[in-house]
Amino acid sequence: MVKKLVPDPPNLKKYGVPLYSVAWVPKTVLKSIQNVTADDSSDADHKPLPETAQPDEGKYLVFAGGGGQGRSGIPNSVLLAYFDVASVSLSDSPVYKLGTNSELPYRMTVHPNGDGIICAMETPKSCRWFDWDQNETAEIHKLGLKVSEKVLTELDNVGLQLALAFDNDGTTLAAGGEDGSLRVFKWPSMETIINESNAHSTVKDLHFSFDGKLIVSLGGGGPCRVWDVSSAIALATLANENREIFSSCRFSQINDGTRVLYIVAGTEKGGSIVTWNTQTWERISSKLISRDTICAFNVSADGKFLACGTPSGEIVIVNSTNMHIHTKIKNAHLGIITALAFSPDSRALASVSLDSSAKVTVIEEKKNGGLSLWFAILIILLAVAAYFLKVEGIEKLRLQYW
Repeated sequence: MVKKLVPDPPNLKKYGVPLYSVAWVPKTVLKSIQNVTADDSSDADHKPLPETAQPDEGKYLVFAGGGGQGRSGIPNSVLLAYFDVASVSLSDSPVYKLGTNSELPYRMTVHPNGDGIICAMETPKSCRWFDWDQNETAEIHKLGLKVSEKVLTELDNVGLQLALAFDNDGTTLAAGGEDGSLRVFKWPSMETIINESNAHSTVKDLHFSFDGKLIVSLGGGGPCRVWDVSSAIALATLANENREIFSSCRFSQINDGTRVLYIVAGTEKGGSIVTWNTQTWERISSKLISRDTICAFNVSADGKFLACGTPSGEIVIVNSTNMHIHTKIKNAHLGIITALAFSPDSRALASVSLDSSAKVTVIEEKKNGGLSLWFAILIILLAVAAYFLKVEGIEKLRLQYW
């Protein structure tokens, strides 16, 4: 009997190239394109955008990936896709594709205020700057990309950068190299703030604190180092224990505004999330999340959710308040999950994989029906206990006067 092929859900699409990076397009970029479109619409021959396609926050995503230098026939490119919130669906194909020839865009960071995109190229080992552009040839999706005339001299021919990040207000840029170097610059002047050539054996990940005052960098397997950005001094070294292997790091804030640091650690049991106190730099807790390794990690902007991706293609979304699993999606992708990105409003999670697929998972609010059920069970148990106590009391009285 021939098995019927189950079609992919509308929030999962394959875009023809292995994907290594993903980010949501900032609101400022979409507003800028919308304003240009509105100005052009004064022309009587111009076709205005349909209402459903109007640019809005959290509706466009940018991806980077490709086949590398080999002769696989898989192109290297930076892609744009459209996500429709109402139908929870990604565009069937990229709404814009910018080929990068033999240069493979490996890691990527998007400027939060819309200046552009920086991609770390696997070949050659340099960083390239891309500008947002209006796509004049498109009738609906006007957002496009172009290679910038701006050359990032300070990140040209410096080796492969495995981690790139802007701080939240876009005034500081950090890059972590395969050679273990950590470089932090003022943006856009590219004035050097930190230039530590031996920060780690290799820099796997880095992240700014919400206020931009601290940056955490993670070495190959560990340990982590926390740096004061203004003084360029290393404040703390966070060691791995019991043969843990650190793989990702993210600053966040909990409900009362307290800053915390999350580090993903691989152990013999699987992937764990270790929470650190950012005053004492001591461990607060460690929670086993997956029996598999965690190869991709991110934290929502509001700090409520942590997202983990595994080599088997599973996605696990964790509630940061109690570290309980909020959502688990087995076989979200067929290949290794390479990157995760929460939408600016923290209501959706984008994920990409080496299997060329991109997926957007909408995060549903959990109803407290489970709590109500347990409360009802507790009331029933108390009522049963009271009944038996009452029966026992009556029996004792009966025996006393018999």
